[in-house]
Amino acid sequence: MACFLAVLAGVGYFLSLYYGNPLIFTIAIVISVLMNIGSYWFSDKIVLKLSHARAVTRQEFPDLWNVTENLAIAAGLPMPKLYIIDDPSPNAFATGRNKQHSAVAVTTGLMAILDRPELEGVVAHELAHIGNRDILLMSVVAVLVGCIALAGDFFLRSQIFGGGGRSKDNGNQLVMIIGIVFLILSPIVATVIKLAVSRRREFLADATGALMTRYPEGLAGALRKISSHGKPLRHAHAATAHMFISNPLKEGGDEKVSGFAKLFMTHPPTGERIAALLGQKV
Repeated sequence: MACFLAVLAGVGYFLSLYYGNPLIFTIAIVISVLMNIGSYWFSDKIVLKLSHARAVTRQEFPDLWNVTENLAIAAGLPMPKLYIIDDPSPNAFATGRNKQHSAVAVTTGLMAILDRPELEGVVAHELAHIGNRDILLMSVVAVLVGCIALAGDFFLRSQIFGGGGRSKDNGNQLVMIIGIVFLILSPIVATVIKLAVSRRREFLADATGALMTRYPEGLAGALRKISSHGKPLRHAHAATAHMFISNPLKEGGDEKVSGFAKLFMTHPPTGERIAALLGQKV
C-alpha cells in the first residue's frame, strides 16, 4: 500500500510539474481518496454483478450452505452470503468490505466436479481471504492501480493530441525526461505490484484454509481439478481475475513458467501451490 501511494503521489507530482499547475496534484489525491471510499462500500456489488452471480438459499444448495456454515463457525467468522455463477468452468471467489459484509461465490462447474473434502478446501480458502482481510486489501489495490493507469493514459493522450506542457521552457530537461519515463512506466509497475500482492495472498489463503480443514489434501485435489479444466469463465474480467481461486481468464492446464512470466501472473502456478500444501519440493 505504501508503494502504491508513493507511485500515485509521484504521478500527481510530475503531472503538476509538467503542466505547471499544482492543482493537478491536489486533484489526483482527492480523486484517489474518493475512489477508495467508493471501492470500500460498493466493490462487492460491482464484482458480483460483473461475474453474473446470483444469491442462493440453503434449499437450493444444501451441501454448499452446510459446508460454509460449519467452516465459518469453526473459524469464528460470520456466515457470508452465498452466490452461484452459472458457468461450467470451476472457480470461486470471496468479496466484501469486512467480515460482517462478505460474500462467497462459486460456479456450478465447481459444484459438479468436487467431492465434499475438496469443496471444503475451496470454501476454507475463500473464508481465509475474508478472515485475512484480503477482500478489502485487493479491492483498494485494484482501485489504486486504476488511478495510476488513468493518470498515465491521460498524460499520453494529451501528448498525442497536442496538449503539451512546460518542458521546453522550464530549464530542467533532465527532470522532465525522468518524469515522462516515470509516467509511462508507472501503470506497468503498479500492475506488477498488484499481481505480486495477489500471489502472496493466495499462498497465505491456501495455508490458512488448510489449517481450517486440517486436511490440505482436499484443497490440493480441488486445485488439480480446477487447473485441469480447459475453459475460462464466460464472464471473466481482467480487473477481477485476481480475486478468484484460479485465474478465470486462463485456457488450458497448468504449466511451468519462467521467473519473468510470473511477474504478470494473477496467481502462483498451481504446481507450486499444491507442493506448498503437501510439503513437497517443486
